[in-house]
Amino acid sequence: MTTFEQYVRASIIAREDIERFLDPDQPTWAQFDPELGYILGNFMPRDGIDGSSTLSTVQENGARTGVLYAHRPRRINTYGNSFTQCHQVSDQETWQEYLAGHLGEPVGNVGMGGFGVYQAYRRMIREEKTDHDAEHVILYIWGDDHIRSLLRCRYMLTKGWNEQTNRNEGVGKMFHGNFWAHVEMNLKTGELEEKENLLPTRASLSKMTDPSWMHAALEDDLALRMYLYKNRQVSDIDLGALKALRRHLACAVDLDGDKLRSSVAALLDSYAFAATKYILNKAQDFASANGKKLMVIIFDPYRVTKTLLKGGGRYDQEIVDFLKAKKINHIDMNLMHVQDFKSFSLSVDDYFKRYFIGHYSPAGNHFFAYAIKDRIVEWLNPKPVPYEPSQRRMMRFEGYLQDY
Repeated sequence: MTTFEQYVRASIIAREDIERFLDPDQPTWAQFDPELGYILGNFMPRDGIDGSSTLSTVQENGARTGVLYAHRPRRINTYGNSFTQCHQVSDQETWQEYLAGHLGEPVGNVGMGGFGVYQAYRRMIREEKTDHDAEHVILYIWGDDHIRSLLRCRYMLTKGWNEQTNRNEGVGKMFHGNFWAHVEMNLKTGELEEKENLLPTRASLSKMTDPSWMHAALEDDLALRMYLYKNRQVSDIDLGALKALRRHLACAVDLDGDKLRSSVAALLDSYAFAATKYILNKAQDFASANGKKLMVIIFDPYRVTKTLLKGGGRYDQEIVDFLKAKKINHIDMNLMHVQDFKSFSLSVDDYFKRYFIGHYSPAGNHFFAYAIKDRIVEWLNPKPVPYEPSQRRMMRFEGYLQDY
């Protein structure tokens, strides 16, 4: 099995990918961002239903294009990864657009594929200080977003995906996963620290083509090494660093037994959950200090929902308990699907085919929008126009009819 250094040196990005990613005259799925590495661009990935391409476009600030009631005041912005961005569907098939169509007001989509909790949080605090802000902010936590928060860059974990998309879409057109702002634990103090992007300029991205620089930059990226080690992609791991991390997290895992890889996996989850709790505290503080209302949505279809549908437990119970203990307004989409599943006589796999094509299909986004809409209506004050009391119900259509 390969060592970590061998893995990194064999996995660097080709200069051609970087050049295409940075070319302003070429459409690409992502565009460079000095803080977050990348944000959404204008592109048509061939990854939609029935082998179709999906129309994915952005506004000037990098938020995904929303059309429905876009001229009306916006009260909700949504932040998160590709399930917030709604990858694999076109602009008008996102759950935000379905929800906007029902509420009669726009819902901002500031999601980006590949982001972790921290990157979504950083995008939130940046956007919510501009004239694109909204009173209500949704922070959507999906799947392994917890772990992504800890990585200095995610490219080493998406090498195979990048190679596949280069073949399917063209070299560099779907490139992302470059260095970004992230969170790491200081193993001397046990404190979580916020770190800035190591490659914050377009010119500096060329360093990702240098095997020696990449190894030096990632050698002590503990979360990355743990992820690769648990997945049997590398053979070596720093036991001293693991034991320091275990001590700071007070995590009872056996790092001296013969099941080290499973212990590393459990310790990585604990590390990632600690980061998420740290970020949620900061998000809650930000919302409170800026007169905003925060809602968190959690969803992990492949590691939580499927397990629950099969009668098992959930690995993320620590986060569920934290949200309840901190009284953070939240929606658990895993439980929404558990309830919905009871309406069908289907296998779990067949049930998933109703809504998923990897990400949500248009039908999945429609289900999501209507699964959360009651909680959204309850959250908003005043109520959206369709939910106003009958005596105040809109009888005129100023502001709704085009060119009225």
